[in-house]
Amino acid sequence: MLKGRHLVEPGNFSIEEMAGLFTLAEKIEADPLYLRESCRGKLLATLFFEPSTRTRLSFEAAMLRLGGACLGFAEPGSSSASKGESLADTIRTVSCYADAIVMRNPKEGAAMVASRYAEVPVVNGGDGGHHHPTQTLTDLLTIRRLRGHFDGLTVGFCGDLKFGRTVHSLAKALSRYTGIRLIFISPPELKVPDYITQGILKKAGTEYLETDHLEKVMGDLDVLYMTRVQRERFFNEEDYIRLKDSYILTTEKMKAARDDMIILHPLPRVNEIALEVDGDPRAAYFKQTKYGMYVRMALLSSLLGVV
Repeated sequence: MLKGRHLVEPGNFSIEEMAGLFTLAEKIEADPLYLRESCRGKLLATLFFEPSTRTRLSFEAAMLRLGGACLGFAEPGSSSASKGESLADTIRTVSCYADAIVMRNPKEGAAMVASRYAEVPVVNGGDGGHHHPTQTLTDLLTIRRLRGHFDGLTVGFCGDLKFGRTVHSLAKALSRYTGIRLIFISPPELKVPDYITQGILKKAGTEYLETDHLEKVMGDLDVLYMTRVQRERFFNEEDYIRLKDSYILTTEKMKAARDDMIILHPLPRVNEIALEVDGDPRAAYFKQTKYGMYVRMALLSSLLGVV
């Protein structure tokens, strides 16, 4: 049972619990009326201290489709944080109004702090460059729906692997499955942090490779996870400009990929995937967006105890 639980990072749920969420999401996808109105009378607070389109709107869409309602803010200037209110006090206050809280915050560890003060379930909608567990659920559901399984897959991560919280969360989650091989493709300045490779992956016995050449490994991949170089994480504009176009996926580069490889991207996209690639049947990033709503419907209904 997930009722009343927090989701701060992917390890909060077991593989079996995640599989249960995926099965529930697939039932919702198959039957749009399944669980409709199940959350009537419930309120979801969306507290976004950082801009978001997909995460915030998919959570709101999920709650509305379940029959519930939403309240909250889309940027910190419209909250009392702009007056200096502490995160703990904000969470204590919102816990008095809502049945569950989804929060995005630019500070690593903010979701953990929120979970300690909340009297209702807290879901991490992204905390700095640390974790993004519901994007991970979205990514895993997409892989399950399009590839059918996780075990034995080779997954490539390309782009900003240093600051990419979606990369960190998904790599950690995938390390729990059997026979997974991860390939990290980035310039040296944006390589995946050692706490992921030398800590989590090494401890799990997960095979991994680091390279700066996408073309050399393209033919080995079952899944290619593209990410943008995140301007908002850079302190130096010159570094951002120098690195932002490091990897651009084109139809020419796709010629080396397997016919059954799938391309994922947490979005937003800047220019790291050329528009011409959208017509490739292997491009799954907009399907991925829709699966995000289904898995968040499954998550909310489970945390609120209506299933």
